[in-house]
Amino acid sequence: MTKRENSPFKIAVILTLVVFVLLAALVMVNNMKSKSNSETTYDKQPPIEGQPTLGDSDAPITVVEFGDFKCPSCKAWGETIYPQLMSDYVDTGKVKFSYINVLFHGDESKLGSLAGEAVYKQNPESYWIFHKELFKAQPSENHDGLWITNEKILEIAKTIPEIDVQQLQKDLENQTSLEEVNKDEKLVEEFKVQSTPSIMVNGTMLEDPFDYKKIQSLIDKELEESK
Repeated sequence: MTKRENSPFKIAVILTLVVFVLLAALVMVNNMKSKSNSETTYDKQPPIEGQPTLGDSDAPITVVEFGDFKCPSCKAWGETIYPQLMSDYVDTGKVKFSYINVLFHGDESKLGSLAGEAVYKQNPESYWIFHKELFKAQPSENHDGLWITNEKILEIAKTIPEIDVQQLQKDLENQTSLEEVNKDEKLVEEFKVQSTPSIMVNGTMLEDPFDYKKIQSLIDKELEESK
């Protein structure tokens, strides 16, 4: 008799505990999700003087990409997000866009960066054509072999009339752009870049560089505050 009377009470206690555990788990998941979707804001933005930059120099907003020519995700970002960003904000004079080299893939990343900086010194406008073509030459994501080579770089450069290919070859041999590449490496360390591409809107580093709605909201917020 006593056992039967206590049974509903025990069931109620167990159900209460289960509900409590589920609620606690839900709170933890939400906290983790909130943390993963957060952005990191710095007191300053990366200096872009001397960096390849597109857009109106007087544009109130600066978007910086920390990218790596060897990175498949950077190629994907350049093919999907970058064109929309250019159309919506850079071409309209609201944003200027800069690119900073990241060397996460060793010698190939370094070679691509040295080439890009050398081309930029020759002709800033040609840099962006070279930039696009070098990413375009990147093999499929499953390709792990060597592909950023002197030969590939010069092959691409020959398709761009404004580039002095012989000068580029000398620059690569002598690593004449090493100072600029080292400067970028220091910025990567200073802004704690952990993955590529990493996108900054003024001083805010996005958690997800492919979240274009978030990029838009940050830019629009900065534009409103700059009025």
